Amino acid sequence: MRKWFFACMAFSVCTILYGKDDPRLLKASRQDVAGWIHIHLEGSPGQIGYQHGFLLASEIDDALQMIRYAAKHNTHKDWNFYRDAAKKMFWPKVDREYQLEISGIVEGLKAKGKSYDVYDLAAYNGSIELLQYYVPMLMNKAKPGSANNKAPGNCSGFIATGSYTADGKIAIGHNNWSDYLAGERWNIIADIVPEKGSRMFMDMLPGFIHSGDDFVITGSGMLITETTITQFKGFDVNGIPEFVRARKAAQYARSIDDFVKIMTTGNNGGYANDWLVGDINTNEIARLELGLKHFRVWRTKDGIYVGSNFASDEKLIAEETTFNPADSTNSPNTRRKRWETLTAQYKGKIDAATGKIMEGDTYNELAKANEANRCVIAGRVDTDPKGCPEWDWPPFFPGGTVQGKVTTTALAKEMKFWAHMGNPSGEDFIAAPFFVQHPEYQWQAKYLHDMKAYPWTLFEAGK
Repeated sequence: MRKWFFACMAFSVCTILYGKDDPRLLKASRQDVAGWIHIHLEGSPGQIGYQHGFLLASEIDDALQMIRYAAKHNTHKDWNFYRDAAKKMFWPKVDREYQLEISGIVEGLKAKGKSYDVYDLAAYNGSIELLQYYVPMLMNKAKPGSANNKAPGNCSGFIATGSYTADGKIAIGHNNWSDYLAGERWNIIADIVPEKGSRMFMDMLPGFIHSGDDFVITGSGMLITETTITQFKGFDVNGIPEFVRARKAAQYARSIDDFVKIMTTGNNGGYANDWLVGDINTNEIARLELGLKHFRVWRTKDGIYVGSNFASDEKLIAEETTFNPADSTNSPNTRRKRWETLTAQYKGKIDAATGKIMEGDTYNELAKANEANRCVIAGRVDTDPKGCPEWDWPPFFPGGTVQGKVTTTALAKEMKFWAHMGNPSGEDFIAAPFFVQHPEYQWQAKYLHDMKAYPWTLFEAGK
């Protein structure tokens, strides 16, 4: 028995040492900076995947353990349910290129002693769609209306151009709202150089092949972000997974038309968003509001589009959501009102510096005061006694703004963006006192840690 133990230990060490000398890692790198993990991945799909899995093995393992635990608690379905769904519903529709990349991640994980398979990674990459669209669809089929408000309402963002920006070129900003379990782990900045398509510079969760909260600069000059359509209902099990379409659009879209075509082809309704897209080659920006049955595109070379989880198309709102656009007290509409004020205040001045200010804004237009709650752009729900009923977050739910990003045409041409880990308002989340005050969330203590607000930091692809 003892000989077997030491033989296994020796094998494990050899595997790790061999992995470090693996030629697939020669072009890959990792740096830990200001709360972020900045990685460079380059090569074939399999090579990119292997680099990803190897460099982020501990972080991917941690994230997968967390999502399995949270999924069971929140939906009462174990991980095998999600693996089976991903295997049957998602995997056959994943492009071969991305199947190879996911397989590479699995290989990289195994080289570091972490045992997962492609269906674990597919379910994880599609976890937003599965937990918050597919399962609610099943719930509503069993009992109509039982899953209302299950779709997320994440993020606050903008894209501007022409007379709205300081130099007449495009500026774009985004902050990520999510539950803190996921949010504290949304700290990867990936520079991906694939064999085919465009270079991508984006934030993401470890183990994702897409951004997930969708802030991307591409080598072809596309700027991409989004905010989620709140209280959305609908999902097509026969469609192409959103995570596949989002990655494909980032890698292969060379124009706004390309982006719209890729995102709408095979649309499954998963992770229904208002996509904010810019093309620095033409100085044009667009908003693609993508539901399941309906989508609409707005475009301009002189204007601004903002997002805070409200939809705008009347038909989409009426037929595909339970959202009340007339309710001035809900989170999406109060933040929308604040965006209108900030748009007027900063028109002609929007750049990276003002973008940071806007994404860290904490002014509540209803209360006429700076607050830490669901009604501000850099919101917090862990301090809100009302929670956020618009997407089924109860009082003091540990969720809200977890990070932010901003860039401009000038920076994007050099593949650079500013990023802020933690709430861009500068406020920290400290776990221990939170659990004392709110023991109802003690079930999260195993995986929820402090989330400090780091300074805005400039990141550059290749550096």
